[in-house]
Amino acid sequence: WSESGEKSAQIKNDSGNKVAVVLGAQWGDEGKGKVVDLLATESDVVCRCQGGNNAGHTVVVDEEEYDFHLLPSGIINTKCTSFIGNGVVIHLPGLFEEIDKNEKRGLKGWDKRLVISDRAHIVFDFHQAVDGLQEVQRQAQEGQNIGTTKKGIGPTYACKASRTGLRICDLMADFGEFSTRVKNLVLQYQSMYPALKVDVESELKKLKDYAERIRPLIRDGVYFMYDAIHGPPKKILVEGANAALLDIDFGTYPFVTSSNCTVGGVCTGLGIPPANIGEVYGVSKAYTTRVGIGAFPTEQLNAVGELLQTRGHEVGVTTGRKRRCALWFYVLDEIKVGVAYKINGKRVPYFPANMEVLQKVEVEYETFPGWKTDTSAVRKWSDLPPKAQNYIRFVENRIGVPIKWVGVGKSRECMIQMF
Repeated sequence: WSESGEKSAQIKNDSGNKVAVVLGAQWGDEGKGKVVDLLATESDVVCRCQGGNNAGHTVVVDEEEYDFHLLPSGIINTKCTSFIGNGVVIHLPGLFEEIDKNEKRGLKGWDKRLVISDRAHIVFDFHQAVDGLQEVQRQAQEGQNIGTTKKGIGPTYACKASRTGLRICDLMADFGEFSTRVKNLVLQYQSMYPALKVDVESELKKLKDYAERIRPLIRDGVYFMYDAIHGPPKKILVEGANAALLDIDFGTYPFVTSSNCTVGGVCTGLGIPPANIGEVYGVSKAYTTRVGIGAFPTEQLNAVGELLQTRGHEVGVTTGRKRRCALWFYVLDEIKVGVAYKINGKRVPYFPANMEVLQKVEVEYETFPGWKTDTSAVRKWSDLPPKAQNYIRFVENRIGVPIKWVGVGKSRECMIQMF
């Protein structure tokens, strides 16, 4: 830019605020909400970048339990702005149902600190109906379904990709034009699914009411994030929904969600450059769970799995389905950690893409003694049982990533900070 390099240095220094990111490292259900809540207490902006109300975070504050599906968990923080980005798909009835439930639990003033991107796509009620019909069709044709939440997420993202979707900005514009496009979309779906019944006028009437309720919350999302990054110093946090193994590219396809829930989805779902991604925190449980269908090599279809499901209260926040459980935990005499996969007796250094192959892999385990001690009151690393410390350090060394927090319970206080 200049012979002296001064301009280059200035540009580098003006790159803006960094964004911290919290992502699920397994199949969801890892307890991301608690980590987000911990960081959100010090954040100025908390953002959702992808997914819809097919995801759920539980946050416990002062013994009050909040369930969030579309609202960023930062909405609890009265000094924080919560932003729903363009990569999120929004079911407006679901959003307001969620708001109403959490208001009854003590959430106040949310309308003063919630911002919604005008580029976010709309989930219609008929998308949810189509989601259910597609699952029935898969079961009839293939003998198995995907196990979706039937919240209309997949059909909405499909509309987005096929360029027939409607966005919040369309709802905010000429309602007559919006209505025509909705009716055309319904006709397209009914040509594919003759059994689909849609009361279009009733849905449009509800949407017109919702449009006026959300109008004060709508912003140009790209400019909102640009201003947040390049304005005064701010702490910006992004909470991912779903998790890495549900990512549409990198997860256990086709038993995945319909968006990118790894770190690339943060850039595309909010309109921010990679240079502004700062710390990225992956959240894992000491054991693994998933809801729905799909290969799950370490799953425990036995008394151990039942114990984990019961003792861990493993029920999906969104669906109420029992979570499938894998690997061992401290309540047992020994803990087994899956460290590698073998195919035909040969170790492979990767996670197989093909589900039929993944179903057949042999898991190689490392075994550790369990500590069988209640750790829920522990707040310092030094107070953890030595066997628990050894287990945690093994995981840390094995994955080559420093462990910053160790969770020992559901509430925000139940955390040990390592550094």
